[in-house]
Amino acid sequence: MALSRPKIETISLRKSYRHGRQMVAVLDGISLHAQPGEFVSIIGPSGSGKSTLFNIAAGLEMPDAGEIRIDGEIATGKREKCAYMPQKDLLFPWRKVIDNTVLGLEIQGMRKKQARAKAAPLFATFGLTGFENAYAFQLSGGMRQRAALLRTVIQDRSVLLLDEPFGALDSLTRTSMQAWLTQVWETYEWTVLLVTHDIQEAVFLSDRVYVLTRRPARIDLVVEIALPRPRSLGMLGSPEFAHFEKQLFQALVERQVAPSDASLRATSQHVAG
Repeated sequence: MALSRPKIETISLRKSYRHGRQMVAVLDGISLHAQPGEFVSIIGPSGSGKSTLFNIAAGLEMPDAGEIRIDGEIATGKREKCAYMPQKDLLFPWRKVIDNTVLGLEIQGMRKKQARAKAAPLFATFGLTGFENAYAFQLSGGMRQRAALLRTVIQDRSVLLLDEPFGALDSLTRTSMQAWLTQVWETYEWTVLLVTHDIQEAVFLSDRVYVLTRRPARIDLVVEIALPRPRSLGMLGSPEFAHFEKQLFQALVERQVAPSDASLRATSQHVAG
């Protein structure tokens, strides 16, 4: 059976920045894709251009060459196609949680009352019931990230771009958030591109993982994560899970990932164990 047309694809993206008198190449021909409803992760060394790739996919920057296609149509430079959740939650401290979650809808021109009515039914799904009128400082780290994700998905965009959404959380909270995310993703069937430094996170969440080289970034390896769904935390200790962790870890080590990367040290200890 033929595969459906990709929901999103990047085609030979190239990007350089001027640094003093020199041009520094960041992306060197990045081509990747996600089918409708797929969860795809991108991992690679720090500074390899993953966030630049997302800025281009979100329409915030233009590539020097190449293009973005969504549902087969050129979407390069178009901001209305993808919902982008950056590393920090960026919740405004002076707005209540519900007003933070509807900010994007208000910017698009929706009345606050209508936007609130759209967001309210989702608070239970996102584990935020009872905190609609709280402020950001009253939320735990995990709750802040769920609020930020709610603000992202409520915009009804075709693709979600998640840039290290759980990177600032402690290990236990991060694992809990990963389990929660895979459950809601399976319910809503979003198409997701995730940037992460966490190999375990990439394996647990993804259908496919792209490994980038050091800058200028190229795609050096593509790993199909052939683990059954739905997924549970009980899979983390299985031999099958460890196989994919080891494959990705070895790929990054071979590409001379900086040894100071704490997430890779943790993965190294886990794989060795």
